[in-house]
Amino acid sequence: MHRRETIPTPGDTPIDTTPGRKDPKKAAMSGWIGSALEYYDFALYSLAATLLFPTIFFPTENPTVGIIASLATYAVGYVSRPLGAVVLGAYGDKQGRKKVLVFAMLLMGFATFAVGLLPTYGQVGLLAPLLLVILRLIQGFAVAGELGGASAMIVEHSPDGKRGFFASFSLQGTQVGSILATAVLIPLAALLPEEQFHSWGWRLPFLLSALVIVAGYVIRRRVQEPPAYVAQSGDATAKRRFPLVDLLRTHPWVLVRCIAMTFTNVIGMATLIFGVSYATQKGYGIGFSSSEFLWVTLAANVAAVVTIPLFGALSDRIGRRTLMVAGGLAGGLLTMGYLYAIQLGSLPLVFVCVVIVQGIFFQMWNGTFATFFQEQFPMRIRVTGFAVSQNIGLMIASFFPSLFTAIAPPGSSNIPMVIGLTTLGICAVAAVATMLSADTKGKTLEDLEAR
Repeated sequence: MHRRETIPTPGDTPIDTTPGRKDPKKAAMSGWIGSALEYYDFALYSLAATLLFPTIFFPTENPTVGIIASLATYAVGYVSRPLGAVVLGAYGDKQGRKKVLVFAMLLMGFATFAVGLLPTYGQVGLLAPLLLVILRLIQGFAVAGELGGASAMIVEHSPDGKRGFFASFSLQGTQVGSILATAVLIPLAALLPEEQFHSWGWRLPFLLSALVIVAGYVIRRRVQEPPAYVAQSGDATAKRRFPLVDLLRTHPWVLVRCIAMTFTNVIGMATLIFGVSYATQKGYGIGFSSSEFLWVTLAANVAAVVTIPLFGALSDRIGRRTLMVAGGLAGGLLTMGYLYAIQLGSLPLVFVCVVIVQGIFFQMWNGTFATFFQEQFPMRIRVTGFAVSQNIGLMIASFFPSLFTAIAPPGSSNIPMVIGLTTLGICAVAAVATMLSADTKGKTLEDLEAR
Protein backbone atom coordinates (compact mmCIF):
# COMPACT_ATOMS: atom_id res chain seq x y z
CA MET A 1 0.00 0.00 0.00
CA HIS A 2 1.61 3.22 -1.10
CA ARG A 3 1.51 6.25 1.12
CA ARG A 4 0.45 9.62 -0.32
CA GLU A 5 3.14 12.24 0.25
CA THR A 6 3.54 15.85 -0.78
CA ILE A 7 6.66 17.94 -0.87
CA PRO A 8 5.72 21.48 0.14
CA THR A 9 7.73 24.19 -1.58
CA PRO A 10 6.95 27.92 -1.28
CA GLY A 11 4.69 28.95 -4.15
CA ASP A 12 4.33 25.40 -5.45
CA THR A 13 1.26 23.21 -5.71
CA PRO A 14 1.95 19.80 -4.11
CA ILE A 15 2.35 16.82 -6.41
CA ASP A 16 0.77 13.48 -5.68
CA THR A 17 3.79 11.20 -5.17
CA THR A 18 1.82 7.97 -5.18
CA PRO A 19 3.46 5.84 -7.92
CA GLY A 20 1.10 4.64 -10.63
CA ARG A 21 1.69 2.44 -13.66
CA LYS A 22 2.95 3.15 -17.14
CA ASP A 23 0.23 3.67 -19.72
CA PRO A 24 1.95 4.46 -23.04
CA LYS A 25 -1.21 4.15 -25.14
CA LYS A 26 -3.16 6.63 -23.05
CA ALA A 27 -0.19 9.01 -22.86
CA ALA A 28 0.32 8.80 -26.64
CA MET A 29 -3.37 9.42 -27.32
CA SER A 30 -3.42 12.42 -25.00
CA GLY A 31 -0.30 13.80 -26.65
CA TRP A 32 -1.74 13.18 -30.10
CA ILE A 33 -5.07 14.90 -29.44
CA GLY A 34 -3.58 17.78 -27.50
CA SER A 35 -0.87 18.47 -30.07
CA ALA A 36 -3.42 18.32 -32.89
CA LEU A 37 -5.62 20.93 -31.24
CA GLU A 38 -2.77 23.24 -30.27
CA TYR A 39 -0.98 23.04 -33.60
CA TYR A 40 -4.27 23.68 -35.41
CA ASP A 41 -4.02 27.14 -33.88
CA PHE A 42 -0.34 27.61 -34.66
CA ALA A 43 -0.54 26.28 -38.22
CA LEU A 44 -3.61 28.38 -38.94
CA TYR A 45 -1.62 31.53 -38.28
CA SER A 46 1.28 30.26 -40.41
CA LEU A 47 -1.00 29.75 -43.40
CA ALA A 48 -2.73 33.08 -42.95
CA ALA A 49 0.62 34.88 -42.65
CA THR A 50 1.57 33.78 -46.16
CA LEU A 51 -1.82 33.82 -47.90
CA LEU A 52 -3.83 36.62 -46.28
CA PHE A 53 -2.11 38.89 -43.78
CA PRO A 54 0.19 40.77 -46.22
CA THR A 55 -2.88 42.62 -47.55
CA ILE A 56 -5.10 42.59 -44.42
CA PHE A 57 -2.76 43.87 -41.72
CA PHE A 58 -0.09 45.77 -43.66
CA PRO A 59 0.15 48.57 -46.25
CA THR A 60 -0.32 47.27 -49.78
CA GLU A 61 1.65 49.89 -51.76
CA ASN A 62 4.81 47.73 -51.90
CA PRO A 63 4.16 43.97 -52.26
CA THR A 64 7.68 43.00 -51.12
CA VAL A 65 7.33 45.03 -47.92
CA GLY A 66 3.96 43.43 -47.21
CA ILE A 67 5.33 39.91 -47.70
CA ILE A 68 8.42 40.51 -45.53
CA ALA A 69 6.37 42.20 -42.79
CA SER A 70 3.82 39.40 -42.69
CA LEU A 71 6.50 36.70 -42.57
CA ALA A 72 8.21 38.71 -39.83
CA THR A 73 5.07 38.53 -37.68
CA TYR A 74 5.13 34.78 -38.30
CA ALA A 75 8.69 34.83 -36.96
CA VAL A 76 7.70 36.97 -33.95
CA GLY A 77 5.79 33.98 -32.59
CA TYR A 78 9.13 32.23 -32.31
CA VAL A 79 10.81 35.15 -30.52
CA SER A 80 8.71 34.60 -27.40
CA ARG A 81 9.19 30.83 -27.52
CA PRO A 82 12.51 30.78 -25.60
CA LEU A 83 10.88 32.69 -22.74
CA GLY A 84 7.94 30.30 -22.84
CA ALA A 85 10.39 27.40 -22.89
CA VAL A 86 12.14 28.61 -19.73
CA VAL A 87 8.94 29.38 -17.82
CA LEU A 88 6.80 26.46 -19.00
CA GLY A 89 9.77 24.06 -19.00
CA ALA A 90 10.40 24.85 -15.35
CA TYR A 91 6.69 24.45 -14.62
CA GLY A 92 6.67 21.06 -16.32
CA ASP A 93 9.80 19.84 -14.55
CA LYS A 94 8.88 21.09 -11.09
CA GLN A 95 5.08 20.89 -11.04
CA GLY A 96 4.30 18.13 -13.51
CA ARG A 97 3.97 17.38 -17.21
CA LYS A 98 0.17 17.32 -16.96
CA LYS A 99 -0.18 20.83 -15.53
CA VAL A 100 2.00 22.51 -18.13
CA LEU A 101 0.10 20.81 -20.95
CA VAL A 102 -3.28 22.05 -19.69
CA PHE A 103 -2.02 25.61 -19.22
CA ALA A 104 -0.33 25.79 -22.63
CA MET A 105 -3.46 24.57 -24.37
CA LEU A 106 -5.74 27.14 -22.76
CA LEU A 107 -3.39 30.04 -23.43
CA MET A 108 -2.99 29.08 -27.09
CA GLY A 109 -6.74 28.81 -27.59
CA PHE A 110 -7.32 32.27 -26.13
CA ALA A 111 -4.69 33.96 -28.33
CA THR A 112 -5.87 32.36 -31.55
CA PHE A 113 -9.52 33.18 -30.87
CA ALA A 114 -8.54 36.80 -30.31
CA VAL A 115 -6.78 36.99 -33.72
CA GLY A 116 -10.18 36.34 -35.30
CA LEU A 117 -11.54 39.50 -33.66
CA LEU A 118 -8.76 41.89 -34.72
CA PRO A 119 -9.48 45.00 -36.81
CA THR A 120 -7.64 45.33 -40.14
CA TYR A 121 -5.01 47.85 -41.25
CA GLY A 122 -7.64 49.64 -43.30
CA GLN A 123 -9.77 50.11 -40.17
CA VAL A 124 -7.26 51.17 -37.50
CA GLY A 125 -3.92 51.60 -39.26
CA LEU A 126 -0.76 50.58 -37.42
CA LEU A 127 -2.72 49.40 -34.37
CA ALA A 128 -3.77 46.33 -36.37
CA PRO A 129 -0.26 44.86 -36.89
CA LEU A 130 0.67 45.86 -33.33
CA LEU A 131 -2.19 43.83 -31.85
CA LEU A 132 -1.36 40.99 -34.23
CA VAL A 133 2.23 40.94 -32.98
CA ILE A 134 1.12 40.86 -29.33
CA LEU A 135 -1.18 37.89 -29.89
CA ARG A 136 1.50 36.12 -31.91
CA LEU A 137 3.89 36.58 -28.97
CA ILE A 138 1.33 34.93 -26.67
CA GLN A 139 0.92 32.07 -29.15
CA GLY A 140 4.66 31.51 -29.24
CA PHE A 141 4.91 31.56 -25.45
CA ALA A 142 2.14 28.97 -25.15
CA VAL A 143 3.31 26.54 -27.82
CA ALA A 144 6.82 26.47 -26.31
CA GLY A 145 5.64 24.10 -23.60
CA GLU A 146 3.51 21.83 -25.77
CA LEU A 147 5.81 19.38 -27.51
CA GLY A 148 8.36 19.27 -24.70
CA GLY A 149 5.72 18.38 -22.13
CA ALA A 150 3.82 15.98 -24.38
CA SER A 151 6.86 14.05 -25.60
CA ALA A 152 8.35 13.87 -22.08
CA MET A 153 5.05 12.47 -20.83
CA ILE A 154 5.01 9.81 -23.56
CA VAL A 155 8.71 8.87 -23.36
CA GLU A 156 8.49 8.38 -19.60
CA HIS A 157 5.36 6.23 -19.95
CA SER A 158 6.76 4.08 -22.80
CA PRO A 159 8.66 0.78 -22.73
CA ASP A 160 12.32 1.27 -23.66
CA GLY A 161 12.11 -0.61 -26.95
CA LYS A 162 9.19 1.48 -28.24
CA ARG A 163 9.97 5.02 -27.11
CA GLY A 164 10.41 6.25 -30.67
CA PHE A 165 7.16 4.73 -31.86
CA PHE A 166 4.95 6.02 -29.07
CA ALA A 167 6.58 9.47 -28.90
CA SER A 168 6.10 9.91 -32.65
CA PHE A 169 2.36 10.27 -32.10
CA SER A 170 2.77 13.70 -30.53
CA LEU A 171 4.54 14.73 -33.76
CA GLN A 172 1.82 13.09 -35.81
CA GLY A 173 -0.68 15.15 -33.85
CA THR A 174 1.06 18.37 -34.90
CA GLN A 175 0.61 17.34 -38.54
CA VAL A 176 -3.06 16.51 -37.97
CA GLY A 177 -3.46 19.98 -36.50
CA SER A 178 -1.98 21.46 -39.66
CA ILE A 179 -4.36 19.34 -41.74
CA LEU A 180 -7.33 20.61 -39.74
CA ALA A 181 -6.22 24.21 -40.25
CA THR A 182 -5.81 23.68 -43.98
CA ALA A 183 -9.07 21.73 -44.27
CA VAL A 184 -10.97 24.61 -42.69
CA LEU A 185 -9.39 27.23 -44.96
CA ILE A 186 -9.77 25.29 -48.24
CA PRO A 187 -13.59 25.41 -48.55
CA LEU A 188 -13.67 29.02 -47.40
CA ALA A 189 -11.07 30.07 -49.97
CA ALA A 190 -12.75 28.03 -52.72
CA LEU A 191 -16.41 28.84 -52.07
CA LEU A 192 -16.36 32.45 -50.91
CA PRO A 193 -15.71 35.30 -53.34
CA GLU A 194 -12.17 36.63 -52.79
CA GLU A 195 -13.46 39.92 -51.39
CA GLN A 196 -15.62 38.18 -48.77
CA PHE A 197 -12.85 35.69 -47.90
CA HIS A 198 -10.44 38.57 -47.22
CA SER A 199 -13.00 40.70 -45.38
CA TRP A 200 -14.59 38.21 -42.98
CA GLY A 201 -14.28 34.59 -44.13
CA TRP A 202 -10.71 34.19 -42.88
CA ARG A 203 -11.87 34.97 -39.33
CA LEU A 204 -14.06 31.87 -38.94
CA PRO A 205 -11.23 29.33 -38.48
CA PHE A 206 -9.66 31.51 -35.78
CA LEU A 207 -12.96 31.86 -33.92
CA LEU A 208 -13.31 28.07 -33.88
CA SER A 209 -10.42 28.07 -31.43
CA ALA A 210 -12.98 28.66 -28.71
CA LEU A 211 -13.55 24.91 -28.96
CA VAL A 212 -9.86 24.35 -28.22
CA ILE A 213 -10.22 26.01 -24.84
CA VAL A 214 -12.95 23.58 -23.78
CA ALA A 215 -11.51 20.46 -25.45
CA GLY A 216 -8.01 21.13 -24.14
CA TYR A 217 -9.14 21.38 -20.55
CA VAL A 218 -11.21 18.21 -20.72
CA ILE A 219 -8.55 16.10 -22.47
CA ARG A 220 -5.41 17.20 -20.70
CA ARG A 221 -6.69 17.16 -17.12
CA ARG A 222 -7.44 13.41 -17.31
CA VAL A 223 -3.95 12.15 -18.17
CA GLN A 224 -1.79 10.80 -15.31
CA GLU A 225 1.80 11.78 -14.54
CA PRO A 226 4.50 9.21 -15.51
CA PRO A 227 5.33 6.89 -12.56
CA ALA A 228 9.07 7.62 -12.76
CA TYR A 229 8.44 11.35 -12.60
CA VAL A 230 6.09 10.97 -9.64
CA ALA A 231 8.70 8.91 -7.81
CA GLN A 232 11.40 11.50 -8.44
CA SER A 233 9.18 14.38 -7.33
CA GLY A 234 10.12 13.48 -3.75
CA ASP A 235 13.69 14.66 -4.35
CA ALA A 236 13.67 17.92 -2.38
CA THR A 237 17.17 18.84 -3.57
CA ALA A 238 16.14 18.66 -7.23
CA LYS A 239 13.04 20.75 -6.55
CA ARG A 240 15.12 23.56 -5.05
CA ARG A 241 17.15 24.00 -8.25
CA PHE A 242 15.78 26.16 -11.04
CA PRO A 243 15.80 23.89 -14.12
CA LEU A 244 17.41 26.40 -16.50
CA VAL A 245 20.33 26.96 -14.12
CA ASP A 246 20.72 23.20 -13.72
CA LEU A 247 20.60 22.77 -17.51
CA LEU A 248 23.28 25.39 -18.19
CA ARG A 249 25.57 24.01 -15.49
CA THR A 250 25.33 20.33 -16.34
CA HIS A 251 24.42 20.00 -20.05
CA PRO A 252 25.55 23.17 -21.90
CA TRP A 253 27.01 21.43 -24.97
CA VAL A 254 24.06 19.09 -25.28
CA LEU A 255 21.90 22.21 -25.34
CA VAL A 256 24.03 23.80 -28.08
CA ARG A 257 23.94 20.66 -30.22
CA CYS A 258 20.17 20.32 -29.90
CA ILE A 259 19.73 23.96 -30.92
CA ALA A 260 21.83 23.34 -34.03
CA MET A 261 19.91 20.14 -34.84
CA THR A 262 16.66 22.12 -34.75
CA PHE A 263 17.86 24.11 -37.77
CA THR A 264 16.71 21.16 -39.90
CA ASN A 265 13.30 22.86 -39.72
CA VAL A 266 14.66 25.11 -42.47
CA ILE A 267 13.24 22.49 -44.85
CA GLY A 268 9.69 23.33 -43.77
CA MET A 269 10.47 27.05 -43.79
CA ALA A 270 11.71 26.81 -47.39
CA THR A 271 8.86 24.64 -48.68
CA LEU A 272 5.68 25.48 -46.76
CA ILE A 273 6.41 29.10 -45.79
CA PHE A 274 8.70 30.72 -48.37
CA GLY A 275 7.58 28.27 -51.04
CA VAL A 276 3.94 29.28 -50.62
CA SER A 277 4.81 32.97 -50.88
CA TYR A 278 6.99 32.29 -53.92
CA ALA A 279 4.15 30.44 -55.62
CA THR A 280 1.21 32.71 -54.77
CA GLN A 281 2.34 36.29 -54.15
CA LYS A 282 1.90 38.56 -57.18
CA GLY A 283 5.36 40.06 -56.77
CA TYR A 284 7.00 36.80 -57.83
CA GLY A 285 4.73 36.39 -60.84
CA ILE A 286 4.42 32.59 -60.67
CA GLY A 287 0.62 32.72 -60.64
CA PHE A 288 -0.56 29.88 -58.40
CA SER A 289 -3.73 30.58 -56.42
CA SER A 290 -4.05 30.46 -52.65
CA SER A 291 -6.51 27.57 -52.83
CA GLU A 292 -4.11 25.51 -54.98
CA PHE A 293 -1.35 25.83 -52.42
CA LEU A 294 -3.65 25.04 -49.57
CA TRP A 295 -4.03 21.67 -51.30
CA VAL A 296 -0.25 21.38 -51.68
CA THR A 297 0.18 22.01 -47.95
CA LEU A 298 -2.56 19.51 -47.20
CA ALA A 299 -0.85 16.84 -49.32
CA ALA A 300 2.44 17.32 -47.47
CA ASN A 301 0.76 17.01 -44.08
CA VAL A 302 -1.28 13.94 -45.05
CA ALA A 303 1.90 12.20 -46.21
CA ALA A 304 3.55 13.15 -42.91
CA VAL A 305 0.71 11.64 -40.89
CA VAL A 306 1.38 8.32 -42.61
CA THR A 307 5.19 8.37 -42.42
CA ILE A 308 5.85 9.76 -38.93
CA PRO A 309 4.90 6.64 -36.91
CA LEU A 310 6.71 4.46 -39.46
CA PHE A 311 9.93 6.38 -38.96
CA GLY A 312 9.35 6.51 -35.20
CA ALA A 313 9.13 2.72 -35.11
CA LEU A 314 12.13 2.38 -37.45
CA SER A 315 14.19 4.58 -35.14
CA ASP A 316 13.67 2.04 -32.35
CA ARG A 317 15.32 -0.57 -34.60
CA ILE A 318 18.17 1.23 -36.34
CA GLY A 319 18.74 4.24 -34.08
CA ARG A 320 17.60 7.82 -34.38
CA ARG A 321 20.81 9.50 -35.55
CA THR A 322 20.86 7.65 -38.88
CA LEU A 323 17.34 8.75 -39.80
CA MET A 324 17.86 12.32 -38.64
CA VAL A 325 21.05 12.82 -40.65
CA ALA A 326 19.82 11.09 -43.81
CA GLY A 327 16.43 12.79 -43.79
CA GLY A 328 17.83 16.25 -43.11
CA LEU A 329 20.48 16.16 -45.83
CA ALA A 330 18.22 14.59 -48.46
CA GLY A 331 15.36 16.99 -47.67
CA GLY A 332 17.69 19.99 -47.81
CA LEU A 333 19.10 18.90 -51.17
CA LEU A 334 15.73 18.23 -52.79
CA THR A 335 14.25 21.57 -51.67
CA MET A 336 15.87 22.99 -54.79
CA GLY A 337 13.84 20.63 -56.98
CA TYR A 338 10.62 21.56 -55.21
CA LEU A 339 11.18 25.29 -55.79
CA TYR A 340 12.14 24.60 -59.39
CA ALA A 341 8.82 22.77 -59.86
CA ILE A 342 7.07 25.92 -58.61
CA GLN A 343 9.07 28.03 -61.05
CA LEU A 344 7.98 25.75 -63.90
CA GLY A 345 4.35 26.30 -62.92
CA SER A 346 3.63 22.56 -62.90
CA LEU A 347 1.15 21.81 -60.13
CA PRO A 348 1.36 17.97 -60.49
CA LEU A 349 5.17 18.16 -60.19
CA VAL A 350 4.83 20.44 -57.16
CA PHE A 351 2.62 17.83 -55.46
CA VAL A 352 5.12 15.05 -56.15
CA CYS A 353 8.07 17.11 -54.89
CA VAL A 354 6.38 18.35 -51.71
CA VAL A 355 5.39 14.79 -50.74
CA ILE A 356 8.96 13.58 -51.27
CA VAL A 357 10.69 16.51 -49.55
CA GLN A 358 8.26 17.38 -46.77
CA GLY A 359 6.21 14.21 -46.42
CA ILE A 360 9.06 11.68 -46.50
CA PHE A 361 12.61 12.98 -46.04
CA PHE A 362 11.84 15.75 -43.55
CA GLN A 363 9.70 13.35 -41.53
CA MET A 364 12.70 11.04 -41.11
CA TRP A 365 14.05 13.83 -38.93
CA ASN A 366 10.79 15.20 -37.60
CA GLY A 367 9.35 11.84 -36.55
CA THR A 368 12.41 10.95 -34.45
CA PHE A 369 13.91 14.16 -33.10
CA ALA A 370 11.50 14.54 -30.16
CA THR A 371 12.49 11.17 -28.70
CA PHE A 372 16.19 11.82 -29.40
CA PHE A 373 16.10 15.22 -27.69
CA GLN A 374 14.27 13.81 -24.65
CA GLU A 375 16.91 11.09 -24.36
CA GLN A 376 19.71 13.67 -24.22
CA PHE A 377 18.52 15.16 -20.89
CA PRO A 378 17.91 13.65 -17.42
CA MET A 379 14.38 13.57 -16.05
CA ARG A 380 14.80 16.48 -13.64
CA ILE A 381 15.43 18.91 -16.54
CA ARG A 382 13.90 16.96 -19.43
CA VAL A 383 11.06 19.34 -20.32
CA THR A 384 13.29 22.40 -19.89
CA GLY A 385 16.15 20.91 -21.91
CA PHE A 386 13.87 19.94 -24.76
CA ALA A 387 11.81 23.13 -24.73
CA VAL A 388 14.74 25.56 -24.48
CA SER A 389 16.82 23.87 -27.18
CA GLN A 390 13.91 23.36 -29.57
CA ASN A 391 12.51 26.85 -29.18
CA ILE A 392 15.79 28.75 -29.38
CA GLY A 393 16.54 26.76 -32.53
CA LEU A 394 13.09 27.47 -33.94
CA MET A 395 13.35 31.15 -33.04
CA ILE A 396 16.48 31.39 -35.18
CA ALA A 397 15.03 29.19 -37.94
CA SER A 398 11.83 31.22 -38.07
CA PHE A 399 13.69 34.13 -39.62
CA PHE A 400 14.82 31.99 -42.55
CA PRO A 401 11.68 32.78 -44.64
CA SER A 402 12.30 36.52 -44.27
CA LEU A 403 15.98 35.92 -45.05
CA PHE A 404 14.98 33.95 -48.15
CA THR A 405 12.73 36.80 -49.29
CA ALA A 406 15.57 39.28 -48.71
CA ILE A 407 18.22 37.32 -50.65
CA ALA A 408 15.77 36.25 -53.36
CA PRO A 409 13.19 39.05 -53.66
CA PRO A 410 10.64 39.28 -56.46
CA GLY A 411 12.43 39.75 -59.75
CA SER A 412 15.54 37.78 -58.76
CA SER A 413 17.00 35.09 -60.99
CA ASN A 414 17.91 31.52 -59.99
CA ILE A 415 15.65 31.64 -56.91
CA PRO A 416 15.39 27.82 -56.61
CA MET A 417 19.18 27.43 -56.66
CA VAL A 418 19.86 30.28 -54.22
CA ILE A 419 17.29 29.11 -51.68
CA GLY A 420 18.00 25.40 -52.24
CA LEU A 421 21.75 25.70 -51.63
CA THR A 422 21.17 27.89 -48.58
CA THR A 423 18.76 25.28 -47.18
CA LEU A 424 21.22 22.44 -47.80
CA GLY A 425 24.04 24.32 -46.07
CA ILE A 426 21.92 24.89 -42.98
CA CYS A 427 20.89 21.21 -42.93
CA ALA A 428 24.55 20.21 -43.11
CA VAL A 429 25.25 22.17 -39.91
CA ALA A 430 22.39 20.33 -38.21
CA ALA A 431 23.69 16.96 -39.45
CA VAL A 432 27.13 17.59 -37.94
CA ALA A 433 25.54 18.46 -34.59
CA THR A 434 23.53 15.22 -34.75
CA MET A 435 26.62 13.09 -35.39
CA LEU A 436 28.40 14.71 -32.45
CA SER A 437 25.52 13.80 -30.09
CA ALA A 438 25.39 10.64 -28.00
CA ASP A 439 23.73 7.68 -29.71
CA THR A 440 20.79 6.38 -27.67
CA LYS A 441 20.17 3.15 -29.57
CA GLY A 442 19.46 0.26 -27.22
CA LYS A 443 19.68 2.39 -24.06
CA THR A 444 17.09 2.31 -21.30
CA LEU A 445 15.92 5.51 -19.63
CA GLU A 446 17.75 4.33 -16.52
CA ASP A 447 20.98 4.01 -18.53
CA LEU A 448 20.51 7.50 -19.92
CA GLU A 449 19.68 8.89 -16.48
CA ALA A 450 22.97 7.57 -15.11
CA ARG A 451 25.15 9.41 -17.67
